[in-house]
Amino acid sequence: MSPTPKSVVLDLLSTMRGGALPVRALVAAAALFGISENSLRVALARLRASGMVGSDHPGLYRLGARAEAVNRLATSWRSIDRTLRTWSGRWIAVVGGEGARGTQRSGRALAFLGFRNLRPDLALRPDNLAGGIAATTQRLAELGLDPSADVFGLHDLAPATARRATRLWDTGAIRQGYHRTVAELERSERALAALPREQAMAESFLVGGRAIRQLVLDPRLPDTLVPAAERRALVDTLLRYDRAGRDRWASFLREMGAEPGDTPAHSRFTGDEIPGTDELPGAP
Repeated sequence: MSPTPKSVVLDLLSTMRGGALPVRALVAAAALFGISENSLRVALARLRASGMVGSDHPGLYRLGARAEAVNRLATSWRSIDRTLRTWSGRWIAVVGGEGARGTQRSGRALAFLGFRNLRPDLALRPDNLAGGIAATTQRLAELGLDPSADVFGLHDLAPATARRATRLWDTGAIRQGYHRTVAELERSERALAALPREQAMAESFLVGGRAIRQLVLDPRLPDTLVPAAERRALVDTLLRYDRAGRDRWASFLREMGAEPGDTPAHSRFTGDEIPGTDELPGAP
């Protein structure tokens, strides 16, 4: 799937670590994917109007404040192990307000942190995220959970209910996805060395983008449900791929007057992959 103009803008700006990028770099990067300058500039104007992109100087753009929460989530894959803790068997639940029923912002927040609906008015996930309920509540709020929703802990579920809860995630599909993406990254890494720079840039953007979306949307389930070693294998492969992709983008960014940070392909995530989330970064 080809990137959209808004994903090109947000991805490249997310690599700058607080710095700015000239519009000509955005235009040139978009051209790699057949995106016209006009389409890119329209997307840039909409993102700026929505607060997702800012500009301190004419022709220079940076990420806006509204993009920060999702961008922090999008770059957390590098240290994914530190975002987790051992699961005691307890759960975190969200109920009331619009928390489980589904405004776009609440639905996005819950999906980002791996919650699933046990009932229409009750979403939950294993309580294995670092920081426990307090940290998870804060992250949900930053990502847009309705303030009237209640977040609390659950334990001692009836055996039948606990079994139903653990089946909310297709763990077999999650594990297959890890293995499939590792194979794709390894194939692409071998191919990058033989490709011209522009083709290698586009390849790393697309392949790395798919991998990072997968990790960002991964529910980060405890080891008793999905073996942590399999997720770790994907992270390790993506770290190696990151270095290869970074090499392909570095000279391009320097030519455009910018010092590269992270590889564009591996910070790319706009949230468009979650249905019904018009307020995500990159939405018109």
